[in-house]
Amino acid sequence: MTTPFDEDATTRSRPRLIASLRASFLTGIVVIAPVGLTVWLIWTVIGWVDGFVWPFVPQAYHPEQLLNRLLGNTAPGTEDWINVNVRGVGVIVFLLFTLLVGWIAKGLIGRSLVRFAESLVERVPVVRSIYSGVKQIAETVFNQEDRSFEKACLVQYPRKGIWAIGFVSTTAKGEISRRAETAGRLMSVFVPTTPNPTSGFLLFFPEEDVIELDMSVEQAAKLVISAGLVHPNGEDPTKPPKPAL
Repeated sequence: MTTPFDEDATTRSRPRLIASLRASFLTGIVVIAPVGLTVWLIWTVIGWVDGFVWPFVPQAYHPEQLLNRLLGNTAPGTEDWINVNVRGVGVIVFLLFTLLVGWIAKGLIGRSLVRFAESLVERVPVVRSIYSGVKQIAETVFNQEDRSFEKACLVQYPRKGIWAIGFVSTTAKGEISRRAETAGRLMSVFVPTTPNPTSGFLLFFPEEDVIELDMSVEQAAKLVISAGLVHPNGEDPTKPPKPAL
């Protein structure tokens, strides 16, 4: 025999069950989403590189042709023919080709060939502009010797009283430093946007207006990408970030 008290207990247990299931589902999403997106992104990039590389490789050297030739199959479409679609081989071919080109370009003959090719490109109006722009972007992205950000910082932007995270790139030089109406040095600061830190604004601040942070550039980038949700010290955001190992 049921009583009104039993009905109240059943009614109260349902929201708790729903809340527990919802919490478990969200926890599963938090665990699965990063792994799934990472695997999907890597798989997509590998497929894109394969699709770009294989048209430049002769058909006779494709994995499917090599395997069937090794097994003695010479007629595509027959019953003995084995269809092979090995994903990622194009990436290996691209890496080997890039290493070969880099090794040749580092030598005397390679440098001479590169200079000769660039001199030919400089004579073509439209191609010259495209090539110079792509070359500057590639050198900026892949040359990490003297082109990395030095420190993460805080600056007041876009007005006084509003603070933004920035990355100190270098000290302003040349005409910008001479013409700026400031007594001290100017700092070149890149202020990124959220959640895409690759876009942003290049601003020049007086050195005294730039507050350098203890967190590393990587930690500050995570803070920007996550829109303030991921702090450098996840255990206690009120404390300074943990030193990097």
